Amino acid sequence: MSDTAARMLAMLSLLQSRADWTGTQLAERLGVSVRTIRNDVDRLRELGYPVDATRGAAGGYRLGAGGKLPPLLLDDEEAVAVAIGLREATGIAGIAESSARALAKLDQVLPSRLRPMVAAIGAVVDRAPENTGTDAPDPEVDPAVLAAIAAAIRDAEWFRFDDRGTPRLVEPYRLLSWERRWYLVGRDPRSGEWGVFRVDWIGPRMPTRRRFAPTPLPGGDYTAFAMRSIAMSGWNVHARLRVAAPAETVLARINPAVGVVEAVSDDESVLVTGADSLDTIGAYIGMLGMDFTVESPRELVPLLRTLSERYARAAGGSTPDR
Repeated sequence: MSDTAARMLAMLSLLQSRADWTGTQLAERLGVSVRTIRNDVDRLRELGYPVDATRGAAGGYRLGAGGKLPPLLLDDEEAVAVAIGLREATGIAGIAESSARALAKLDQVLPSRLRPMVAAIGAVVDRAPENTGTDAPDPEVDPAVLAAIAAAIRDAEWFRFDDRGTPRLVEPYRLLSWERRWYLVGRDPRSGEWGVFRVDWIGPRMPTRRRFAPTPLPGGDYTAFAMRSIAMSGWNVHARLRVAAPAETVLARINPAVGVVEAVSDDESVLVTGADSLDTIGAYIGMLGMDFTVESPRELVPLLRTLSERYARAAGGSTPDR
């Protein structure tokens, strides 16, 4: 490769790494004159790369949108980071297949000197079981659904969809990934009510192409709001428990996404919790380490009785009285 070609590839890499560069900055990084930078920019344009330029004291260069994409330019650390990220993504339901395809393409375009390093990562990195927090299978999320939601958020357009058969229209604001599940944070433009929706329950309808002026979320923290909402309504099943402990003590023992605590008195509180199955709730509420009674659902009571008998047998004790 000639010095000019190598320098032009290096310039493309710099232009991709951040939005704006002055001619002087590029010249210093590449060890050439500003005039050489101008000539190289002209050559890149002739090859179809959209390099935009602005004049004046604050002027400079940036890689424009569209046109031909430059070759993959990754240094050793970047190649390793991308390979690890893609290998991790192959275990995420809904995008596993597309991540595997992207990883295969990465392997094809990597320079030969980097392939052994990336192959070594694949050979020595193991995956532990992902779904250890619930007995329910990981939900399948269509990448096209994620793309449709992301586009609506980016363009600030109303998003119309079916939520398990219920038609909905929201102003979309954020996508949240948590515990191998995806959630959409949105606001109903008619009622002004904010909500969180499981993406694997969403079926997009025709794009609205109707833009909206964003409304700030009260409190401003989308993640905290989503966690509270998921605890209340984002699970397949929910339970309401009266706990013999102050609210602050219960709050210190739970993840905010799996429970909302209401104070009843100085030494009693109510915990509303959820999961993908009653079996999961039954297993985890024992970890509170506090006495409690079940207010709802009643189906949880016989399940807890079965669990208590199983634990008693395992401990070598007698079966509890019914």
